[in-house]
Amino acid sequence: MTTYVVSDVHGAADALSRVAPEGSRVLVLGDLVNAIDYRTREGIIPDAVGRDVVDSVVTLRAQGRFAEARAVWEDRPASSREVYEKEVARGFAREYEAVCAALARYESFVTYGNVDRVDMLRGFLPDSARFVDGEAVEISGLSVGFAGGGVPSIGSSGEVSHEEMATKLEELGPVDVLCTHVPPAVESLSTDLFGPAMKGSMPVLEYLRRHQPGLHLFGDVHQPRATTWRLGATTCHNVGYFRATGRAFLLP
Repeated sequence: MTTYVVSDVHGAADALSRVAPEGSRVLVLGDLVNAIDYRTREGIIPDAVGRDVVDSVVTLRAQGRFAEARAVWEDRPASSREVYEKEVARGFAREYEAVCAALARYESFVTYGNVDRVDMLRGFLPDSARFVDGEAVEISGLSVGFAGGGVPSIGSSGEVSHEEMATKLEELGPVDVLCTHVPPAVESLSTDLFGPAMKGSMPVLEYLRRHQPGLHLFGDVHQPRATTWRLGATTCHNVGYFRATGRAFLLP
């Protein structure tokens, strides 16, 4: 059976329902909902708080000024934040419902990204999907390990500390294929040309150097300087910004 790999679906439920024949195996490497589309400024958060706020946050994040970006979110009255949180939660639920309905056509393995709300995501997954994080599964005779989550930046729900990521990877042990949401801390792989500054994970890089899996698949960086990189025996590959491309990577 061919295995299709996607990342950064960001609400593209219709495209996901067409990416593979029904009954195919699909791996999803996180960020299932569209919080903010950095190209168009569309998304759940702009709808809730207004585009002017989002423009400020996006500009600051692109400059690596994460503390200032976080302050923009927090610089609102408590009553306003409460209304915002309820609207965002409704938006997340709508998109998880649609994306997970698309996944019902497939046998899927799903991990999470920096945007995702893990409990909500897991609650919407269909019976044909398996949530995976910090564990390995056998796929077509290969040991495929999953470690979800984004690097720490502005405190979004799916971020994990470097220590937590290192622990997950250590418990995972050697695999043939490593699947993460985040890239390793290699500048050309982890720098987004039009989005936030470098988002690479040092624990992921250290894991690759130590265990040398044949393949590392990831997403997160929508417009990277490079999509493929060689680290020793490991080929690192960004499987693409699915919301923009509608295409999957085919696992060899």
